[in-house]
Parts: sequence; structure tokens; C-alpha cells
Amino acid sequence: MRKILIFGNSGSGKSTLAKRLSDENDLVHLDLDLFAWLPGSPPRRMPLSESSEKIATCLKGRDSWVVEGCYTDLLEILAKDASEMLFMDLSIEKCIANAKNRPWEPHKYESKEAQDANLDMLVSWIKEYDTRLDTFSRAAHRELFAAFQGKKTLYTENQVHD
Repeated sequence: MRKILIFGNSGSGKSTLAKRLSDENDLVHLDLDLFAWLPGSPPRRMPLSESSEKIATCLKGRDSWVVEGCYTDLLEILAKDASEMLFMDLSIEKCIANAKNRPWEPHKYESKEAQDANLDMLVSWIKEYDTRLDTFSRAAHRELFAAFQGKKTLYTENQVHD
């Protein structure tokens, strides 16, 4: 039974690692981006209680999963049930390079072009990781990681596998 939380800055490799772990270990894979936002534009956060309910519904009856995202408020809710925590604590520069080279994410964008049109905003967001004072910040992620009592691993490089 593995219940893994993966978190870090945008572009840190959370989705890539989560997908690999999901495929190799037959784990349900949830991307918190799909549970954190209300539909529409401009983007607005879904109420925490609603996000939490939707996540609980997806994980109900599952004894093994991997959940990834940057939302400390949602990760804190899941941490009590998690067996492992993986903190992708890469440098800002590495996260930007990863973001510029990421494959199309069809569950988030209607096309690769739409994803690429968002790149400048994403790079600005990545650069603010150390200075933000919110649930998406390096400081919030470090606090979450420090408080977790289960198995935990901190990565400062992307994990390369064949």
C-alpha cells in the first residue's frame, strides 16, 4: 500500500515522476490542478471544501495512489493518509528549463499552442517561488515537508530513468 504525495514548484518534474510511479506501481494518479480551480476565466480557486470533497471521492476505496501538485492547503489534507512524501526542490533555473521543454498536457490545455501561449506567465510564476508568501511557495512546501512524519525524500535534481 503506497500513498505518495509529490510537490514542488511548477516545472520541478512532479507530473513526470508521478506518471512514472503510477505506471510502474499501478497507482491511481491525481493531478491537483484538476481539483484546485473553478472552470472559467480568469482562473479562480475552487473552495477548499469542494476541492477536498472531489479528491476524497476520487480516492475513495483506493489503497494506493500518487497525488501531485503545488497546493500546500490541499496537500495538508492528504498528508494524514499519505505513506510517502517527495519534495521536488529544484532550483528556479531548472524549473524554468523544464517548463520550456515540457510536453503538451492535454488534460490542462486544448493544444500545445495554447499551452505555449501560457509560457511567459508560467515562467514569471516559477520565478516567484522563493518570494511568494502563499500556499504555493517554497516556504510553505518546506514547512509541510518538515512536519511530515512518514517516509520522505527531497530531490534537488530531476529523476532520470530508462
